Amino acid sequence: MSTATVEASTELAAPEPFWTRPRRLGAGLVLIGILAAALFGSLAKSETARFTLSEDAEGAALSINGQLGAVLFGIVTIVAGGLLFASFAKRFQNLLLSLGILAFVLSFLCWQVAGKFLPLVDTTSGTLQLALPLILGALAGVLGERSGVVNVAIEGQFLMGAFAGALVGTMATSVWAGLISAAVGGVIIAAILAVLSIRYLVDQTVVGIVLNLFALGVTGFLYEGLMQRDASTYNEPPQLPSWRIPGLADIPVIGPVLFDTNLLVWVALVLVVVIHFGLTRTRWGLRTRAVGEHPTAADTVGVRVRGLRYTNVLLGGVVAGLGGAYFTLVATGSFTKNMTAGAGFIALAALIFGRFTPFGALGAALFFGFAQKLATYLSAVGSPVPSQFLNMLPYLATIIAVAGLVGRVRAPAADGVPYIKN
Repeated sequence: MSTATVEASTELAAPEPFWTRPRRLGAGLVLIGILAAALFGSLAKSETARFTLSEDAEGAALSINGQLGAVLFGIVTIVAGGLLFASFAKRFQNLLLSLGILAFVLSFLCWQVAGKFLPLVDTTSGTLQLALPLILGALAGVLGERSGVVNVAIEGQFLMGAFAGALVGTMATSVWAGLISAAVGGVIIAAILAVLSIRYLVDQTVVGIVLNLFALGVTGFLYEGLMQRDASTYNEPPQLPSWRIPGLADIPVIGPVLFDTNLLVWVALVLVVVIHFGLTRTRWGLRTRAVGEHPTAADTVGVRVRGLRYTNVLLGGVVAGLGGAYFTLVATGSFTKNMTAGAGFIALAALIFGRFTPFGALGAALFFGFAQKLATYLSAVGSPVPSQFLNMLPYLATIIAVAGLVGRVRAPAADGVPYIKN
């Protein structure tokens, strides 16, 4: 038997390391479960925590003793972590992880809500609204990265979309003109990214960072030169209206969130389904995945690699530009300097957390949106948690999610690699 064969056999027979990812996550869940049961349980008041199904304290509610709930959900976290550590039911490991995290959050909420109430409709609606630009930004990243182009310029596309939406929407006195202009603003940044990274083979990460700074500088300069001096002419765009669907809007909790809202919410959710279907069930999706994994092989069967990358990056610019429109046409009603405040980078984190898939990006964006909404709620009810910690809660959740929960994420093989045709 040759030396190479012996070495190969030895490698195949090597035992699996003890501290696998499920065991590490399981141990982490056990530790935070003990923290929840002991700390949250001891700090929680022995009063009722009410999770109301309406937007106020009246009406139907899910109620539990705050102290009992904090301890009980902490124990559920410990059990989920123990099962994960013991590698019980391996096919359900992701379900156990999700259950453990959810139970820990509920334990924390029982502590915070004891003697108060948490309106589920407002919380759910706020979570979706705060996650809306992150969903659109992450989808823009999916379109680029699955075809082999790293899109770090989501933040710049947000800024240009927000600025163009506010400026044109105000001057045209039309929210629809503002919405279209926001998409064009995102395409402008995407086009520069595409030309520099695909045509001139410039490092895609560097280009993305430079474009973010470029968008920040241009929008800041024009804001001071135009908008700040004459807001009524340049910076008071009409707001995107909310549309209510009778009947469906009356469904408890979910109805007001999904069927009494603005157009961008429906656009974002539809795009998640459309992009997922397109990537997995269409010729365009097959070619996109081929170009992202092995562009040379795709080229040999007649796929125009560069043309497809241009198309997908520009489509991503449209989607990210719509995400920028949220800031000025939905959330605030005016543009201010650097108003996106790093949302593009959180969208990039959501893309990685979601494993470069549309539905994964949706779930990650909702997770980050919930963290931000929870921080706002806790500040409003006078939480004993320091305000500085509450302000950093969404960013802390981003770091923990990407660094601790995702594990090893495999990006498309040709992601960030310029294609040079032989």
